[in-house]
Amino acid sequence: MFASPAFAASASSSAAGSGGIASMFLVFFPYIAIAVVGYFLLLRPQQQRLKAQQAKIAAVKKGDSAITAGGVLGKVTKVEDQYVELEVAPNVRIRVVKATLTEVTGLNTKPAND
Repeated sequence: MFASPAFAASASSSAAGSGGIASMFLVFFPYIAIAVVGYFLLLRPQQQRLKAQQAKIAAVKKGDSAITAGGVLGKVTKVEDQYVELEVAPNVRIRVVKATLTEVTGLNTKPAND
């Protein structure tokens, strides 16, 4: 068909150049689709859970039950800007950093098993 390989190379490069944008889109579309799906399945729900947890920690008040990241369970007796005082046993109070609280439950919540 062609007299030399040089003519064949120039003919194939000009044919690929005409559909370059469309072929680039088809190559990168799966990667873009995976990124969008990953955002909606992984990142967005995680950000929503983090915001909900931060809202719970910010709204902690006296009388709530709280669990720290270390696993200490107690009743909130005093709330400050950065610290929370927990009563872990009768007349035993500890002071913990508010950011280490992992779960806060209110006064009127009942256990899941009851």
